Amino acid sequence: MLEKVVNNASEAIHDIADGAVIMLGGFGLCGIPENCIAALVQKGSKNLTCISNNAGVDDFGIGLMLKTKQVKKMISSYVGENAEFERQLLSGELEVELIPQGTLATRCMASGYGMPAIYTPAGVGTEVAIGKETREFNGKTYLLEHAFNSDFAIVKAWKGDTHGNLIFRATSRNFNPLMAMAGKITIAEVEELVPAGTLDPDCIHTPGIYVNRIFKGSNYEKRIEQVTTTQRD
Repeated sequence: MLEKVVNNASEAIHDIADGAVIMLGGFGLCGIPENCIAALVQKGSKNLTCISNNAGVDDFGIGLMLKTKQVKKMISSYVGENAEFERQLLSGELEVELIPQGTLATRCMASGYGMPAIYTPAGVGTEVAIGKETREFNGKTYLLEHAFNSDFAIVKAWKGDTHGNLIFRATSRNFNPLMAMAGKITIAEVEELVPAGTLDPDCIHTPGIYVNRIFKGSNYEKRIEQVTTTQRD
């Protein structure tokens, strides 16, 4: 069994070089790899292509890397909470590929399954389809979308063991399991790291075979992106 445990985020992301293509798990600000993002900001890797459901907010998540101009291209499905993202997009500083959320998830899944491409009805007849191959199945038109080809996938789990098996909690079980399968090198930061054999096999969401590096994270802010309350009489 390969040794997968590393000491911290800086050690985990040490070989993410300029120009790398990175998947980052999470949905909004839920389940994002906070420690690894902070380590990437400190490392200063440039010209990154980031595949993520979202672009964070101005001072948190991927927004921290946008602020330091480390991101060359964002491939996302939702980017509405980040003013710096908007500024860079409108000024031409940032390349952006907006993808329907289901297509984003399925392209991640296809990569993890070793499939080169998928056909989807999402985006047919819209700007999303420009320049892409279409095909008809049973009288319905579908769009060809290629699986992602990422150098690294960085995910955040609630609990993991020293073999890399992961359990995600509640809403953090969003893009994290899909992306964990898809990276050439998958890095997992976890809130709790336990010895191999401790986790109930029936509760594991991502088998350790997909994970190359794992470490116990710390100081999670777990910020809430939009606080919504209900006033009761």
